[in-house]
Amino acid sequence: MRKVLFPLVVLSLLLFLVGLVPAGADGPTTVSGYISDSICGVKGTTQSHADCMKKCIDKGADTVIVVDNTQQLLTIDNPDMVKGHEGHRVLLTGDVRGAVLHVYSLRII
Repeated sequence: MRKVLFPLVVLSLLLFLVGLVPAGADGPTTVSGYISDSICGVKGTTQSHADCMKKCIDKGADTVIVVDNTQQLLTIDNPDMVKGHEGHRVLLTGDVRGAVLHVYSLRII
């Protein structure tokens, strides 16, 4: 009985511990691109767009980064981290979950 029960208990504990690891626990990701808004998207990848972006944000648009290589929009869930960098090309480091980026650091490039 012990020969069967002990491996089952060990396997159960391992599966439980694996389940505790959050999805996306690969660590922070760094993406490069332009800060824009969800209404203008790719069209807002210039510094002259900053005033328009502020108006769109006031109307309820999300702050996004337009990723350089793929032109994918990632919604920034903590937009205060990128405030003042509208239309800038930046490197953002943070956690990506689906199409949402939680920013830890910003560097202008």
